[in-house]
Amino acid sequence: MKAKSKSELAMAAGVSLGTLAKWMKPYRQELEAQGMRPGMRVLPPRVVKYLSDLYCIDVDD
Repeated sequence: MKAKSKSELAMAAGVSLGTLAKWMKPYRQELEAQGMRPGMRVLPPRVVKYLSDLYCIDVDD
């Protein structure tokens, strides 16, 4: 899994950046524990994997 921007992940999920942010909000603590910090534009690989598994997003490796 590679690092991806929030925009790339939203595009892969077929949703807007705002919708992705809403999806991430309830999991903020889990995401922060995996290395995501407020204001990050590029998500670490562990965060990309977590979100893609959680929401069944098909991301290219």
